[in-house]
Amino acid sequence: MRYQGREVDIEGRVRLVMESTLTARDRVGVQDFVLLENHNSEAAFIENLRRRFRENLIYTYIGSVLVSVNPYKELEIYSKPQMERYKGVSFYEISPHIYAVSDNTYRAMRTTWKDQCILISGESGSGKTEASKKILLYYAVTCPTNHHMTTLGDRLLQSNPILEAFGNAKTLKNDNSSRFGKYMDVQFNFKGMPVGGHILNYLLEESRVVHQNHGERNFHIFYQLLDGGSSELLQMLDLERNPQNYQYLVKGSCSKVSSMSDKNNWKVLMNALSVLGFTEEDLQNLLNITASVLHLGNIQFGEGEEGETHITTEMPIANVAKLLGLQASSLSEALTHRKFTAKGEEMIIPINFEQAISARDALAKAVYGRAFTWLVDKINQSLALKDDMDHSNKAFPVIGLLDIYGFEVLQRNSFEQFCINYCSEKLQQLFIELTLGSEQEEYTTEGIAWEMVPYFDNKIICDLIEARHKGIIAILDEECLRPGETSDASFLEKLEDTLGGHPHFVTHKLANGKTRKVMSREEFRLLHYAGEVNYNVDGFLEKNNDSLNRTLKEIMCQSDNEIISQCFSREEVTDQKRPQMAATHFKNSLSRLMDILMTKEPSYVRCIKPNDTKQPGHFDEVLVRHQVRYLGLMENLRVRRAGFAYRRSFEAFLQRYKPLCPETWPNWYGRLHDGVATLVNHLGYQEEEYKLGRSKIFIRFPKTLFLTEDALQAKKPEIALTLQTSWRGYRERAKYKRIRHAIIVIQSAWRGMKGRRRAKRRRLAAELIRRFIKGFIYRHEDYCPDNDYFLDHVRYSFLMKLSKNLPTSVLDKSWLASPPSVTEASEYLRALHMRNMVMKYCMRIQPEWKNQMTQKVVASEIFKDQKDSYPQSVGRLFLDTRIDREQINLKVLQTLGSDKVQYGVPVTKYDRRGFKPRSRQLLLSNTFAVLVDKTKIKQRIDYAALGGISVSSLNDGMVVLHLPSEDNKQKGDVLLHCNHVIELVTKLALMARMLNHVNIKPGSVSFAGARGNEGIIDFVRGSEFKVAKGKRGHLLVTAPRINTT
Repeated sequence: MRYQGREVDIEGRVRLVMESTLTARDRVGVQDFVLLENHNSEAAFIENLRRRFRENLIYTYIGSVLVSVNPYKELEIYSKPQMERYKGVSFYEISPHIYAVSDNTYRAMRTTWKDQCILISGESGSGKTEASKKILLYYAVTCPTNHHMTTLGDRLLQSNPILEAFGNAKTLKNDNSSRFGKYMDVQFNFKGMPVGGHILNYLLEESRVVHQNHGERNFHIFYQLLDGGSSELLQMLDLERNPQNYQYLVKGSCSKVSSMSDKNNWKVLMNALSVLGFTEEDLQNLLNITASVLHLGNIQFGEGEEGETHITTEMPIANVAKLLGLQASSLSEALTHRKFTAKGEEMIIPINFEQAISARDALAKAVYGRAFTWLVDKINQSLALKDDMDHSNKAFPVIGLLDIYGFEVLQRNSFEQFCINYCSEKLQQLFIELTLGSEQEEYTTEGIAWEMVPYFDNKIICDLIEARHKGIIAILDEECLRPGETSDASFLEKLEDTLGGHPHFVTHKLANGKTRKVMSREEFRLLHYAGEVNYNVDGFLEKNNDSLNRTLKEIMCQSDNEIISQCFSREEVTDQKRPQMAATHFKNSLSRLMDILMTKEPSYVRCIKPNDTKQPGHFDEVLVRHQVRYLGLMENLRVRRAGFAYRRSFEAFLQRYKPLCPETWPNWYGRLHDGVATLVNHLGYQEEEYKLGRSKIFIRFPKTLFLTEDALQAKKPEIALTLQTSWRGYRERAKYKRIRHAIIVIQSAWRGMKGRRRAKRRRLAAELIRRFIKGFIYRHEDYCPDNDYFLDHVRYSFLMKLSKNLPTSVLDKSWLASPPSVTEASEYLRALHMRNMVMKYCMRIQPEWKNQMTQKVVASEIFKDQKDSYPQSVGRLFLDTRIDREQINLKVLQTLGSDKVQYGVPVTKYDRRGFKPRSRQLLLSNTFAVLVDKTKIKQRIDYAALGGISVSSLNDGMVVLHLPSEDNKQKGDVLLHCNHVIELVTKLALMARMLNHVNIKPGSVSFAGARGNEGIIDFVRGSEFKVAKGKRGHLLVTAPRINTT
């Protein structure tokens, strides 16, 4: 077998074992007292506690026992991440913690399917209740749950505020002291889910209801009700907020506690009662009982002349009767009279003042105590395993939590301390038996010879207290039942007569002179396992006896309060048997508890308080030593160290210390037993220092382990270097393998993708070729599935080719030839494209060019294909004017006035008689034109009077302006010659708005002369331009021919 040096917990997670117990032991002590070198030294034990307490390390082991020191402050060690840290981890794997005990118990329950229990003990104020809360919280958070299980977990947690309110009180040693013992069972199903719970309560301190020592308080519920209850509620209960108004709350002279808020705790209590399913009726009945106890304390008695007793305060008795659903008169009579039967005849006699006070207090204690028992039963109903849960296995295992009094020694110890210390004796007896039994079983299992361990067997003390007929409890019961006058003093005398020779029993009468000096005559001393305790017998008989008389029980049976009617049964009144005495009842309950615990696998939590002042960081050595003795911690340690101080499984031991031997490092190939033997031989262990069992190594002396641990610490740098080297090599190799694998995967994927793409392209190409050929065959048919692809391709090809060969100029008239199937579309596209180019061209041109183009368009409309000289003028720009302003005579401009000259051009005017040529300037304004001869305007031609414009069709510059003959101001038509005839006629036609009145004559042009005579101009082609007088008085104009080459 190849040993990999790992251990697997029950959840299957692999964890490396770490002996952190030995870390920093010089600074903070050892985490397990078993590893103390001087384990018999109480001073060494306490010094180790002090070191750890100073470092806020409040938990320490004694083997499997957890010792907890109350820090009196919040520590950041209870968060959910901390819970996860301890979940599923071996007990010694990490530092001691209450969560480690909780998890170890839970895993043991899951693994062995056996009931477990955690026993929490310690003085008042040592943190027992807080420890039980942490355990419950751990299970509620870490255990698997569903919706129902989550609700159950909430109920388990919320049961604590209820029990604390009704069962806890402020004492001199603790502001939140549990005044009862509590044992809680939590049931788990086969999945490890909490499915139910049950609580047993022991010995509620009922005497606190009627009396408290100075500096102490009654139970919390009374103060919470007065401080946190609404005004309406208090009015309903006839209560006032001031606790000083109630006799049962003033005896301790301490109504407020600085460390807690009664008002806030009231809100917490109300929420907890709601979570646990208390109805409004249950809550009202419970509060009625609580209020009735306060009113009972205010009932006062007076004594008549003949010694009879009567009630002097009517309001409290009326309030009690109302709240408990009783007749006030009947209750008053029961408190002042007593009923008894003599010779078969029932008689009622008055009682004296002291008896009435005792009856009132007994009723208050009984009502409160029985209501508390009802409250626990009600909580149990809420926590009980529901019928609709998993029925696959009814034998669900449980984990029990015992939060019970530790050994208690006060300045004055009475009946309560006697019962508490008797319980501690029984638990110590159980602990010794179970511890020695488990030790012997482990040795036997491992094949190690068992050596009998000498220890103090406290059975002799238990027998002294509980033995039949001659034990202290039996003598107390006998004295309570004995006819005649009995008293606490007669009880003490009976103890002296019966137990006088017992080595663990001493009284003032039996003691030597030295002891008598520290003992009063009313005390007896018991030598407990944890030390000597003096008990004062004052009140023993009263507290042991059931002082609630029959008359009061009968009255309570008549109550309309459902809780009271359940707590006081009529069978109890009619039963002639005497009720069980308190001590015997407690002994029987404790015996049943021991039977319960004996059936379970126990774990132990021992709680210690470091000081009496509740100060963080203060370690009172005297007080701690006192608790160490009374908790029997040194005895626990001695029993645990009687054989071997340290034991670990072969696997865990080899895993931690294998680096110290070359043969076991880094891995051991072989049996674990052989590997451990090889390792210890290499380390030089002597034969008396260790033993090898079947699965564990046992080391006798802590020093041996410490030397081994020191060798490991010295070896760690070398191990770290080796591990770093190996890790870096492993990491690089792993990185290379990952990269290489990734490259291969990428290459394979890429090649596959390329191949798939290539095949897909080929399939598509073949399909396209088939469709193309088929479409070509049917290309002349109508559009159909057989030719749609081909025709679409033809159209697409044409459009793509056309998009690359579109004309770029409006003058470019070329267009791509179209296939027959898109001829119509091609024409539409050609027109659209031309329109688009024109629109773009027009949007791009400047206003000057726009005006130029307008004139060119007008010229084209007039002269295109009409006059030979027009083509030559197309490429020439029309100027704004041919005569600059400086060339016009100033007098002419003054004569024109506001009429601006828009255009001017030099012209030759021919007289209508003789056709004599004269040089003139033709100036055009917006409304008229004038002919200017140097400094004088020779003729004004209004556009409105202009009748028409005539030109020839030849290449000449002659223009005839036709004027009306009836206009006397005009002398006939005007004959002009201009070298820019196209430009002149276009501008004149635009200004005079005579586009439709321009006449182009091919041969001759007639004109009106003076006095209405008509003249004719004949036009002929020649080699050069020439104007001459022709035949018949006509004007002959020779126009040069246009050279077309």
